Amino acid sequence: MLIDAALQLAEEGAEVSVREAARRAAVSPGAPFRHFPNRDALMAAVAEEAQRRFRAEIEATLDEARPANPLERFRAFGIAYVRWAMRNPAHFEIISTGRYFAHGSSAELTRDNAELVALTERLLTEAAAQGLLRSADLKRILIAGRSLIYGFARMNLDGHFPRWGVEEGEIERMAEEVIDLFIAGIATR
Repeated sequence: MLIDAALQLAEEGAEVSVREAARRAAVSPGAPFRHFPNRDALMAAVAEEAQRRFRAEIEATLDEARPANPLERFRAFGIAYVRWAMRNPAHFEIISTGRYFAHGSSAELTRDNAELVALTERLLTEAAAQGLLRSADLKRILIAGRSLIYGFARMNLDGHFPRWGVEEGEIERMAEEVIDLFIAGIATR
């Protein structure tokens, strides 16, 4: 309840405080401080919840992708990432920037991010083992892919696409095309 209230404040662009989240959640002003001693603790909990939701969407999407093709799963990961960020801009802002709290203060968030990076590394390692990659430099491919996906999501959040002539209804399709272009650039076939 309190976490949802804090998220709602963030979605509105309002200043998030423990007291205001308590007011929105209709609990006494002092009650939340037993669980969240300060704003950073509350925002860490909000980020952890956002990350759980993000992770659930990624995992559901990967479950639908063909397991034998790691590049198709890598593509599915990228598209799920961008779609989730587009549909949950406040969540994305909270888990992707340091605007709301220090990310390193949440062991759960740090661990979950590391697991997602490891997942993409495994997908690329599988692709390399199957001879699907033009380069064996997995680190550069991983960083390039992450930069592309994160950058696309960030451009959307920051409202850049209209300046590039991409209308609101075209952004998701454009994300798929850009990710396909990236994969075509790293794939052997």
